Amino acid sequence: MTLRPVRQVAGLLVWIAICFAAAGLGGLVTTPNIPEWYAQLAKPAWTPPSWVFGPVWSCLYLMMAVSAWLVWRKDGLTKAKLPIGMFAGQLGLNSAWSVLFFGLHSPFGAFVDIILLWVAIVATVAVFWHWSRWASLLLVPYLAWVSFAALLNLAMWRMNA
Repeated sequence: MTLRPVRQVAGLLVWIAICFAAAGLGGLVTTPNIPEWYAQLAKPAWTPPSWVFGPVWSCLYLMMAVSAWLVWRKDGLTKAKLPIGMFAGQLGLNSAWSVLFFGLHSPFGAFVDIILLWVAIVATVAVFWHWSRWASLLLVPYLAWVSFAALLNLAMWRMNA
């Protein structure tokens, strides 16, 4: 195996680690708050069962990692500063949502964050399109899920205000 394929695999593993570190941060503040705080919240009838969120987010984080890797792989960090920076920004907003909603028990603050997150994902999808269409398309399910999550967040904020 040449250095180049090893570097490609190592890069993918780094992106997976970065995305799942963000997931882990969210999980640290989410998990302890599910049995009591989240369980007592009024929720719309169309709220998915709690067990759905883990598998969905795991798939989305993996797709996000591959997406970022495709952009990195094409041009590296130096040439792809803008798209990678945008990716990092949306990933930060993603983690902030869990802290706001579950950690601080603030559905309103989380709703403001998720609107910013949605805009950041749309912008990242658009910028990634110029680097790799596959990278851009891999973020579309994430955008769809965050759109749904924003509506769910809005409903819970309104129902519990």
